[in-house]
Amino acid sequence: MPFEYRQRLPDVGMILAELPLNPELLILKKKRDCEVMDIISGKSDRFLLIIGPCSADNEDAVCEYVARLSKLQEKVKSRLMLLPRIYTNKPRTTGVGYKGMAHQPDPNDEPNIVEGIIAIRKMHIRALGESGLSSADEMLYPFNYPYLEDVLSYVAIGARSVENQEHRLTVSGLDIPVGMKNPTSGDMGVMLNSVKAAQSAHVFSYNGWEVKTPGNPYAHTILRGAVTPFGKTVPNYHYENIVGLKKLYEGSGLMHPAVIVDVSHANSNKIFQEQPRVASEVINSLKYAPDLKRFVRGLMIESYLLEGAQDVNGGVYGRSITDACLGWEASQDLVLSIADGIK
Repeated sequence: MPFEYRQRLPDVGMILAELPLNPELLILKKKRDCEVMDIISGKSDRFLLIIGPCSADNEDAVCEYVARLSKLQEKVKSRLMLLPRIYTNKPRTTGVGYKGMAHQPDPNDEPNIVEGIIAIRKMHIRALGESGLSSADEMLYPFNYPYLEDVLSYVAIGARSVENQEHRLTVSGLDIPVGMKNPTSGDMGVMLNSVKAAQSAHVFSYNGWEVKTPGNPYAHTILRGAVTPFGKTVPNYHYENIVGLKKLYEGSGLMHPAVIVDVSHANSNKIFQEQPRVASEVINSLKYAPDLKRFVRGLMIESYLLEGAQDVNGGVYGRSITDACLGWEASQDLVLSIADGIK
């Protein structure tokens, strides 16, 4: 038999009952959901920063990072909304390597998805309770979402998942904003098709049920750069790229035209120190063409307690074990600079 059935995944209701979100935190989370929706729809002039580690690999380090973000949020709250990036699933180009806490709660132990589901819910609840900041996560496995649906304020669909029918249909039933990244090819039509699918109503099979979804009007685009067939990275954060995407939106019939610019990945050629420079160019584009400000609604930034990256078994607290990130001091300077730049 090619599959070895190791253990059955826990019932969603059982996990939510064992690890409940208290009513006060649920109210807080819902309030932040509305704030993110207002930014994406253009009702709010605040700028969204989805910021945090490439992958959330250690609960204590992640919660310390988010607590620092909470203090920084107070300084910039009139201009920026900080949304912690607590990504518990890590897509791998080759499928090999650390796949995130949902898959492997302890990077030094064997994969255990049942324990991973428990670990990621505990971490998200703890981060929200200690900081007051609800978070963003990436949807690598659509079946995981019900375990986190009451704690997340934002979901991202990655470049390798955005063409997948299951991802597109699943997010059509989410009641929070969802960002759809351009595929690694950079094809803008594929990205906009994914937004169209996400904003439309559907009937399909999901987690053992036939379900009906209303469509998600807050699905939007994320520019993350592209990679050519020969492996060369091609950025797409420049003024011309943003204007071109805005024109593609026009006449598309899509609701709430909006884009988030990912200043990492192919847009920075995976050189973490380049993120502030990329962010600065985007902000300058908004100054040059103020009409773009209602279209570009925020940035994604990879940032952690310590800069750079280490091997999975490196053991340095607060340093990424996947893609390299900005350290805290540089991240704080960048956030304050962005707040000044969008006046």
